[in-house]
Amino acid sequence: MILNETPVRTAKNFNINNIKLDSFSMPQKIEPFSNVILSKNGKKVKIEEDTDSINLVYGLGKDFLCQVKENANQKLKITIDENKKEDLQIDFEFNNKNKMLVEDIQIIANKNSKLTVIIKYTSNEQIENYHNGIIRVNAKENARVNIIFVNFMNDISNNFIAIENELEQNAKINYCIVDFGGKNSITNYYSNLLKDNSENKINCIYLGKNNELFDLNYIAELRGKKTNVEIEVQGALTDNAKKHFKGTINFKKGAKKAKGNENENCMLLTDTAKSIALPMLLCSEEDVEGNHSSSAGKVSEKELFYIMSRGFTKKEAMKLMVRARFNKILECIENEELKNEILNKVDERLD
Repeated sequence: MILNETPVRTAKNFNINNIKLDSFSMPQKIEPFSNVILSKNGKKVKIEEDTDSINLVYGLGKDFLCQVKENANQKLKITIDENKKEDLQIDFEFNNKNKMLVEDIQIIANKNSKLTVIIKYTSNEQIENYHNGIIRVNAKENARVNIIFVNFMNDISNNFIAIENELEQNAKINYCIVDFGGKNSITNYYSNLLKDNSENKINCIYLGKNNELFDLNYIAELRGKKTNVEIEVQGALTDNAKKHFKGTINFKKGAKKAKGNENENCMLLTDTAKSIALPMLLCSEEDVEGNHSSSAGKVSEKELFYIMSRGFTKKEAMKLMVRARFNKILECIENEELKNEILNKVDERLD
């Protein structure tokens, strides 16, 4: 199966234009999924069990899109009215009776609204699960949307997610993505900054172990004047884990004085972990500012020695270094309980 295409093709020898999954077979029969917990602070948000028709610009591929369109076993349309503020959490918990989740989540933030949504996927039992999800966010004029996306699926499951955003005048969408699970964890992220002064910030951390594969394809198209996109990705890989990062910032005609920055950094904790990165800037407009950087490398022996000289074991020292790298990203999470759970999961995955 070939999926998660880059918007612009690069040389074949980079092996990053798409991802090929030889050992994966998409399930044809989707079982029900009922283990969903919804919690919210008030009654200012409307939740419906049906969504509008889907038509993604990119996405993971035709097969994954069709599966959600035809066989979604969870549909949530979340709407917050003008000038309202609300917090919402959605927990999807996999277990022996809920092994397959195919969901369509649509979020509409109307004018001047403020919405924070935590979306969390957990599979504590060591059984193989399947997740194929689509999240669509429409931020109207002057709306503020914060999405915290947490993937705690186990390392024998498959996780596929397509995220698409549309930002109108002066709208802001912030994402904090924690990607810690899945034998295959494949993400396609697309933002369309349509109107002037809109802003999208994406902060992501990933942590791979064993033979896990992460394929991250982040795409932002800036169309409005003075639009801004910030992509910050920090990750760590141990054992035989692999990661592909593809980040594309595209300044379209009309995006005068727009800004785009992307940075991806990967810590390689073993000699057998592998990282490939492709940051791209595309431009068809003048008077814009774009920056990109990417790096991967082993843990600094000097830093490791310094921490170990304070009485820590090598494993403890590595945990501290990974935690320190992730802490900057996690500052965007105000929920202290969730933040501590993420940090504990870092320790657990590095044991």
